[in-house]
Amino acid sequence: MVAPMREELVQAGFQQLLTPAQVDQALQQPGTTLLVVNSVCGCAAAGARPGVTEALRTQGLKFDHLVTVFAGMEKEATAQAREYFEGAMPTSPQAAILKDGQLVHLMQRSDFLGHAPEEIAAALGNAYRQTVAAS
Repeated sequence: MVAPMREELVQAGFQQLLTPAQVDQALQQPGTTLLVVNSVCGCAAAGARPGVTEALRTQGLKFDHLVTVFAGMEKEATAQAREYFEGAMPTSPQAAILKDGQLVHLMQRSDFLGHAPEEIAAALGNAYRQTVAAS
C-alpha cells in the first residue's frame, strides 16, 4: 500500500532509511541534508511530497544528501530521526534541513496541512536560502 508513497520520494532522489543505524550514518554525514518524514496521511500526499519535490525542481536547492524515513512503517528509524529534531513534537509529515548533523530548520505537519505544493515549495526554498545558502 505504501510503495507508491515511498517511490514518489525515491524517484526524486531520496534514499530510504530503514534502520536507526542507517539514520545515524546518514544524518551524521558532513554537508547539508534534507530529511523527509514520509506518511500515509492526506497532507503528505496533497502537500508534503509534491511540495518537497517541486522545491527540488524549481527552487534551486542543492542538498548534499536527500533521505527519508516512513512514519508508521519503520518506527525505530523514524524515532531515531526525530532525535535530531531537538525536542520538537513528533508530527507526520516533517521536513528537516540539517547542516553537518545539526538541525537548522524543521517543517511540521502544520506547515503542510492546507497548503498547496507551490506554497510548500516556496517555504522550503526560503528556509534553504536562510539556513544553507546564506552561510
